[in-house]
Amino acid sequence: MGISSKQRMLKAIERGIPDRLPVTTHHIMPYYLNHYMDGVSNDVFFDYFGLDPIVWVTPYKTVPSGNWQIKEEDVAGQSDRTKRYTIVTPGGDLTTVIQYNDYTCWVTEHLVKEKRDIDLIGHYVTSPVCDTEVVNNTAAGYGDKALIRGHICGFDLFGQPGTWQDAACLFGIEKLIMATFDDPEWVHTFLKILQKRKKYYIASLDGAKYDILELGGGDASSTVISPKIFDEYVAPYDVELIRLAHDAGQRIVYHTCGGMMPILENIASMEPDAMETFTPPAMGGDVDLAQARKRVPADICMIGGFDQFHFFKDCSPEQTRLEVRRCFEAAGQNGAFILSPSDHFFDAEPELIKAFADEAQKCVY
Repeated sequence: MGISSKQRMLKAIERGIPDRLPVTTHHIMPYYLNHYMDGVSNDVFFDYFGLDPIVWVTPYKTVPSGNWQIKEEDVAGQSDRTKRYTIVTPGGDLTTVIQYNDYTCWVTEHLVKEKRDIDLIGHYVTSPVCDTEVVNNTAAGYGDKALIRGHICGFDLFGQPGTWQDAACLFGIEKLIMATFDDPEWVHTFLKILQKRKKYYIASLDGAKYDILELGGGDASSTVISPKIFDEYVAPYDVELIRLAHDAGQRIVYHTCGGMMPILENIASMEPDAMETFTPPAMGGDVDLAQARKRVPADICMIGGFDQFHFFKDCSPEQTRLEVRRCFEAAGQNGAFILSPSDHFFDAEPELIKAFADEAQKCVY
């Protein structure tokens, strides 16, 4: 009798060699389920394709505060669904505009417009804590069937797990990069404010039965910022979060969608339990998977590496299978590797996902 999907993935995350190559995906996008699978559940998706299941659960509890109230209103006359959000504080208001379509959402007006806006955040922002009961009930319900995954809290309305990534979501990545040259002290102050909130959240994770939590973000990739900016403005803040998560008994996967090759060692030196997404050049990244495996320490699991743009669409099942084998030969020979698409996908041919999962199941140790 083989090991379970959860045990298989944990074996890889814990730097071991499982029975076969673990194979999964990142977030399953509702667009794909609705347009290709008649709106089935995530559980049905994993079962249908024979992938090792991941369950995402991110329940937060926040103490309501009259000093931090979020109001929303619909904005008419836009081609996409548009909402304006106003955060009301005793010191003044902050506003942001977010648009939505069937695929995703994006910011058209950043929350932080003036440098003094971060003072309002620093004085009044609420800090979430993990709803451990919900996490643990979910873990108990799935048992060994699925890996339980979450992420470090992002900012209200539109944010992401990494400290630098959160700042980029709130201020805009171009302006944030320029500020590292024009006003580095302000950038550090901004990052400390955001990091403090994340530290508060991590302190609540003790006893939460997560298998792994995500940190990081694509705006910290080497196709967006330089290694120098990474070392000065990303690593010092996120490495502390990784250490605190470890102290709370949690594992961390550091997520870098984009370029990674110039900063592989920089990320690894923060000592996450796993790294992702190892996006190939054909998808806008820069990763040579075989070279990455040689440079990433053997005690760090690698997750990702698969080109879903070119091998989940417009190719033959045999080509998809060959790409699975290429990834396995490049990074999976000694374990500590989970095959996964490099981040999300929206459009994909079911036949090719089937070939992806089936071929990975044949990659045995």
